[in-house]
Amino acid sequence: MVMKMQKVFDFLERELCLKDGDVIVLGNSYGPDSMALLDILLKIKKKIDISIIVAHVNHNVRRESAKEKEDLEAFCSGKNVVFESMIIEQYGDDNFENEARNIRYNFFEDLVRKYNANYLFTAHHGDDLIETIIMRIVRGSTLKGYSGFSQIVDMNNYKIVRPLLGVTKDDIVMYDDKNNIPYAIDKTNLKDKHTRNRYRHVVLPFLKKEDPKVHEKFIKFSKTLQEYDEYINKEIKRSISKVYNDKKIEISKYLELDPLIQKKIIYSILEDIYKDDLMIINDNHVKLMKMLIKSKKANAYIYLPHNIKAVKTYDIITISDSVKESVNYEIELLDYVNLPNGHSIEKVDDALTNDNNICRIANSDIVYPLYVRTRKYGDRMKLKRVNGSRRIKDIFIDAKIPLSERDTWPIVVDSCDKIIWIPGIKKSKFTKQKNESYDIILRYD
Repeated sequence: MVMKMQKVFDFLERELCLKDGDVIVLGNSYGPDSMALLDILLKIKKKIDISIIVAHVNHNVRRESAKEKEDLEAFCSGKNVVFESMIIEQYGDDNFENEARNIRYNFFEDLVRKYNANYLFTAHHGDDLIETIIMRIVRGSTLKGYSGFSQIVDMNNYKIVRPLLGVTKDDIVMYDDKNNIPYAIDKTNLKDKHTRNRYRHVVLPFLKKEDPKVHEKFIKFSKTLQEYDEYINKEIKRSISKVYNDKKIEISKYLELDPLIQKKIIYSILEDIYKDDLMIINDNHVKLMKMLIKSKKANAYIYLPHNIKAVKTYDIITISDSVKESVNYEIELLDYVNLPNGHSIEKVDDALTNDNNICRIANSDIVYPLYVRTRKYGDRMKLKRVNGSRRIKDIFIDAKIPLSERDTWPIVVDSCDKIIWIPGIKKSKFTKQKNESYDIILRYD
């Protein structure tokens, strides 16, 4: 056994404290890293009754991939290890590395649930940590992002564990070769097309030449940042609930906070949205959020990666999980109608109030039937005691209706497309007061 790899055995047996009955899903590409980790687990299995499920993803971008899957499956069969695999049939228009990673981890999580696993093991090592940290420093990231990744991540129902973090690529390959462990080399890792490969081939050798144990310095750096991040997060928890709830930021309260806490709250929001996938966000996204918060416009918005949209409406910024297209509709209003915005309009016999949620109409002023529709370009409504008419757009602005809600807000019209009522906001000159003569009452709930 290569002595440096003893660190991995010690970590698994003494720190992680693997025990009888533990179930481990191991992400395995059939590369030297994951095959070394599989061999270590097989050795531990001789002493501890653990279950190992090998999870393999064929990324379908190299001709050798099918053969590697077959070889790994045969290896697992010979060792009586459960083997699960999937192939990525096609990719979307997203960044290839991010998309592949998301698909891969979704597959792993499915297997964790299927086998009720305690752990998901990946074969990230010390060199991977160096590359990740340097890439994020160059791109810009959050404090958590700058720390790279943790050796153990608690996912509530299971833990993601990276047992090889304390060793280098050279340590792993030496272990494989000494123990005659089969593996395949992904030739795309030898090309400088991908950003990570350029760091791996240019920056990493320079650092290792300066200090062969530089990975240990980066591990210490990573842990230090994680400790600071955890401390700051305790302070953030005291502040963030005052300004950010239900994916909404209350701008006036946010601006009362210390600038450092303000910045960290933005980072925390982005970390909450993107979870462990922090490579896709950078300083530009933080700047966009700060610009949106400080914008003088009453209504504005920005787009973030993965179709996330942040919308500013007066004093509120709303973070939406996906960009929703406008929903246009026109519904005949009979006795009761459910609306796409989750509300309803109903004919009632009586109403105590006369606010904008109640509309009284005289038959002589309208042409039946009535309809509920979304706004149209150029819509105008005639108001009581006002000469001429007002644009619906201006009425929405006066009522401070969020931009994201205006295109789906209900408008009641008659058969001549005459606007009678904007439920909850404004009534037209054709509606009646409680002491006037009317034939029907509509209520907006």
